[in-house]
Amino acid sequence: MGQSGSGGSAQDGESSEHVDARDARPDFDRETRKGIPEIVLAGVKTDEQVLSIVRAFVSTNGRAVVTRLRAGTLALLHTEFPGHVDARPVARAAAIHAPDYRRPLTGGHVGILTAGTSDIPVAEEARLVAEEMGCQVSTLFDVGVAGLHRLFSPLRELLASDVAVLVVCAGMDGALPSVVSGLSPVPVIGVPTSIGYGAGGKGRAALLAMLQTCAPGLTVVNIDNGAGAGATAALIANRLATARQAALRDASNRSGEE
Repeated sequence: MGQSGSGGSAQDGESSEHVDARDARPDFDRETRKGIPEIVLAGVKTDEQVLSIVRAFVSTNGRAVVTRLRAGTLALLHTEFPGHVDARPVARAAAIHAPDYRRPLTGGHVGILTAGTSDIPVAEEARLVAEEMGCQVSTLFDVGVAGLHRLFSPLRELLASDVAVLVVCAGMDGALPSVVSGLSPVPVIGVPTSIGYGAGGKGRAALLAMLQTCAPGLTVVNIDNGAGAGATAALIANRLATARQAALRDASNRSGEE
């Protein structure tokens, strides 16, 4: 999702042409317009392309979010932005901040679960994106259906903490998102991961199983799309947080008038 070079902003279609970003037209206004920052997909770009796009975003917006980073590209980012790279090596992702940048706090709360330890890289990609969108993120890892007893008590505690939405990452048979959706009164986003082998391997069986769910309230993103799941979850959580804050203000105003 959100590769740089996907086109200029609808609000100011020419703004990106004034920035030195090699072979790209960064969408600097996307977060203002859409609520989701543009995310730089690094894996298919050269090091210089990634660096130039990151420089443009940090210079203009104070922050850049990058996924599918090669180790060498991440090392170059650390060299150019020392002390200002929030790297998630297991996820091959990072956020790069200007020295005076402060991550927003929206009041949104997202829960992220994995079926197994092998699913954590995708979950951590989702976590980074949701955190960069201002959300508190709570995680619950390695609670898959092979040992389902591990799920119930921690899930109950997670739901009691008023999460707005759950992201559930699972490979192999991809069963956990359906189980969680059947137990939870909040939206669930299933993320099939490319963990698995043989017939239906590389996430294909997990994807089809999630799409065939019997549990209402489960929606599904593509295989290994942690960034897309994290962004969608954060949108949901942030909208709910905004509504709650407005309701509290209205209640406070009414109380003051009585």
